[in-house]
Amino acid sequence: MRQVVLAFAVGAFAIGAAQAQSRAQSQARPQVHTQPALPVDRIHVPPGFVVDVVARVPGARAMTWGAQGTLFVGSAVSGVYAVQWPQGDMSLASARVIRIADDLDHPIGVAFKDGALYASSIGRIVRYDAIESHLDAPPKAVSVVGDLPTETHHGGKFIAFGPDGKLYANIGAPCNICEPDAKHGILLRMNADGSDREVFARGVRNSVGFDWQPGTRDLWFTDNGRDNLGDDVPSDELNRAVRAGDHYGYPYCHAGTIADPEFGKKHPCSEFVPPARNLGAHVAALGMRFYTGTQFPAAYRNQIFVAEHGSWNRSRKSGYRVVVVTLDGKGKAVDDRVFAEGWLQGESAWGRPVDVLVAPDGSLLVSDDGAGAIYRIRYRG
Repeated sequence: MRQVVLAFAVGAFAIGAAQAQSRAQSQARPQVHTQPALPVDRIHVPPGFVVDVVARVPGARAMTWGAQGTLFVGSAVSGVYAVQWPQGDMSLASARVIRIADDLDHPIGVAFKDGALYASSIGRIVRYDAIESHLDAPPKAVSVVGDLPTETHHGGKFIAFGPDGKLYANIGAPCNICEPDAKHGILLRMNADGSDREVFARGVRNSVGFDWQPGTRDLWFTDNGRDNLGDDVPSDELNRAVRAGDHYGYPYCHAGTIADPEFGKKHPCSEFVPPARNLGAHVAALGMRFYTGTQFPAAYRNQIFVAEHGSWNRSRKSGYRVVVVTLDGKGKAVDDRVFAEGWLQGESAWGRPVDVLVAPDGSLLVSDDGAGAIYRIRYRG
């Protein structure tokens, strides 16, 4: 009897180990996507530019590059992914898509530093060490920060490393409009290990994209305007942060000049840093990057590309495009114009741009969580 029990226990252990190994292999196994082809020909870009789909990633959100040329992608619906193009041609046919993690909550943000992938989750940020050497067997996540706010309203966290080597993260307001406490409506800055946390910016309703200006190293960030004030107000914002600790208006002032009907009497707009550029009402400006490549014509260099996810409650939809914001010689935002559009056809959208990222060859990647895709926009002249 004792031998039978022992044999059963050994067998159960072996089955359990096999199941665990199978789950691990399934998690890291390259994903095969059989979705129908996307209507990329509907995306309009300026003359000389072309658009291709280079990877299919479910719910693709923020993007970052690894040191060895791996593209890491956060997803709002299914985890964190790595994308490689082993043949070097950055084509959909050669894309190898691997799921790195599927146990994080709304992991929209990814960042990379010193060989490690950082990923956000509602309430925490984790790290995967030496990730590019272990894509098929991802290491166990190491906790960097485990006590961030856990509200799901604006709970997704965009993260990125600044030129100061510090990790930045947005903590959105847990509401459409409210007076947030000191832990919400901010941009947070910390060391790479999560220590020495400080508030870098206040009065930020929900920023889902930021980047640092070449030369000045000033932080620029998008901010989504509040809802329920009508179709055309307030505008989403593009902000420039020159000093740590400044306040950008929420919930008292919107778009630099619009006093909130509920909270505006408490503080006038003059108390806050005005936007560097207003981008339009309800366009849902998310990811933004300075163009630091050399493939595009010179007029685009060091200008800002912004992904507009698109409106959800406007009577006529707005956004669903990529715009470029032009800076003058003094670094002032003086213009914005459409760079890529076509995801919105009439009042029906087949895709929703989320993030933009400059590729090593100077092309521009655009993520789309609606179509589950990564596009590459390149200049052929």
